[in-house]
Amino acid sequence: MISPLSEENQTLHALSALAQVQRLRAFRALVVAGAAGLSAGALAQQLELAPSSLSFHLKELVHAGLIYSHPKGRFLIYRANFERMNAVLAYLSEHCCQGQVCDLVPSTCAAPLSTSPLQSQAALCKPPHL
Repeated sequence: MISPLSEENQTLHALSALAQVQRLRAFRALVVAGAAGLSAGALAQQLELAPSSLSFHLKELVHAGLIYSHPKGRFLIYRANFERMNAVLAYLSEHCCQGQVCDLVPSTCAAPLSTSPLQSQAALCKPPHL
C-alpha cells in the first residue's frame, strides 16, 4: 500500500509533468489513441513538434508514470498509463462531497458522443473504480 505522503508526492509529480502545454497535449493525444498508442513519429507529426523536443516531453511523462513505451519493430509505441491517470483523478476527488458517496459523473456522460463536444470528453466521465 502506498503511504499518503508518497501518494501525494506521486500526484504532485504527475500534475507537474502535465503543467506544460506540449506535455499536456501529448498526454491527451495518447489518451485519445487508447490502447493502440502512437509512435513517437506519429505523435510528433500530430502535435507539430520537432522529434527532439517531443523526446524531452515524453521523457518527463514517462518519468511521472503517466505514459509508457514499448518497442514494436523499429518503433517505440507510447501509450497513456490509464491506471496512473485514474489514480491521480481518484486522489484529487477522494474527499469530494464532504466525504459522502456522490456521483461525480454528469448524467450526460453516458449520452451519445454527438450530444455535445464537452460531454464526449473522457475527462468528464468517472473512472471505473470511483
